Amino acid sequence: MNRKSLALAVIAVALGLAPVAAHADLVLPRISPKASAMQQIGTTDLTVSYSRPGVKGRAIWGGLVPWGQPWRTGANEATTLTNTTEVKIGGQTLPAGTYTLITIPAEGEWTVIVSNQKGLWAQGPYDEKQDLFRFKAKPTASENVEWLQFTFEDVTANSTNLVMRWEKLALPIPVTVDVNGLTMAHARDEVAKAKADDWRTPYRAAQWTFDNNVSMDEGSKWLEQSIKIEPSYSNMNLKARWLAKNGDTKGAIASAEQAIAINKKAKTPADATQLETMLAEWTGKKK
Repeated sequence: MNRKSLALAVIAVALGLAPVAAHADLVLPRISPKASAMQQIGTTDLTVSYSRPGVKGRAIWGGLVPWGQPWRTGANEATTLTNTTEVKIGGQTLPAGTYTLITIPAEGEWTVIVSNQKGLWAQGPYDEKQDLFRFKAKPTASENVEWLQFTFEDVTANSTNLVMRWEKLALPIPVTVDVNGLTMAHARDEVAKAKADDWRTPYRAAQWTFDNNVSMDEGSKWLEQSIKIEPSYSNMNLKARWLAKNGDTKGAIASAEQAIAINKKAKTPADATQLETMLAEWTGKKK
């Protein structure tokens, strides 16, 4: 570029006249808009991402979506499921990751395919070799839904159904999470990494085992570890309730009295009403 051309370019930039990049993307509305749904089970996040085609008066099942052929279970990009921990879907173990959900619709049971294939579009060829596993799912009749929809339904503490609805059909896909196993593994890891003066981490781990009646022997050791580091209102309160649950009323009374004494000396005392009520009941039992 000669001096004259360079000068003109500098002036153009200064005046805001620089040309727009020749290959800028033009974003237009999609006929089938993007959507997503998320559900947490325990500490596991489940996210389904998909595009929502409309019925628009068309024959869907056996028509627009043929029987017996792999379908990306939506429009545009294939539908994906992301799970942040290991789960079971359709009874099969699925490691943490992002996967493509492909279905083979049928007049009876459908085949659901969990695939490692990425970037599958309407025009792209489906690669069966990238299937992780397959399982059967049975569709049910549903109220009419114009735009394809995924929802997480029938949520429990450790399970949910990922339900696809479109037109007058619903396809539930069961997902389960080993919440107790995952939580205990995480608790063990965090207690092992806790600093020498950290009484709260083993206390919180012990509290979870107590509240959920899970691995109580291991939780009891975490509670004693917490108390050994620093007796507090929180961990002595938990010990009192733990002993009472095990039938040791005398021990529960002693621990409750120690917890209340610690609480009275605290700069910001906790509300000890509930523990005081329990202490009165235990004392009555003792008499």
